[in-house]
Amino acid sequence: MDTPKNAAEVLRPFLGRWRGITEIASSAWGPARTAEAEAVFTAAAGGHAVVQSYRHKEPGGAHLEGHGMFTVDPAHGGTLWYYVDSHGQAPSAPVRGHWTSGTLGFERRTADGVARHTFRVEEGTLVHTAELRLEGRTAFSPLLKSVFRKA
Repeated sequence: MDTPKNAAEVLRPFLGRWRGITEIASSAWGPARTAEAEAVFTAAAGGHAVVQSYRHKEPGGAHLEGHGMFTVDPAHGGTLWYYVDSHGQAPSAPVRGHWTSGTLGFERRTADGVARHTFRVEEGTLVHTAELRLEGRTAFSPLLKSVFRKA
């Protein structure tokens, strides 16, 4: 699936407005909780990019907002993703992702360790998961899982 095409072709299943729930795992940043969430994926730059917007709001009022841009590397293949959210820590460069059995996966280094993200659309449901391997640890721990339906 991940061949040198434009991003809108490669990410066609993700395009649109999605609403659902994000389950946030218990971590050093807080207890386990659930938030109402929305994700929007929009083709941009003549289809050479897909812009991602994400936001969630927790029952107590806390919220997170994030924006990303996906593109395809025509010279080397692979999908590139640049993402920043309201927690800060913008990466200095996009991270390269790969498709495996219909799932787009990325691993990016953060100040806290390595974050692993997966995206897939299956039977009309968009699922985004994130796991974190903190510095000095060998295993990944769940961070969040979002499950969306088209709005």
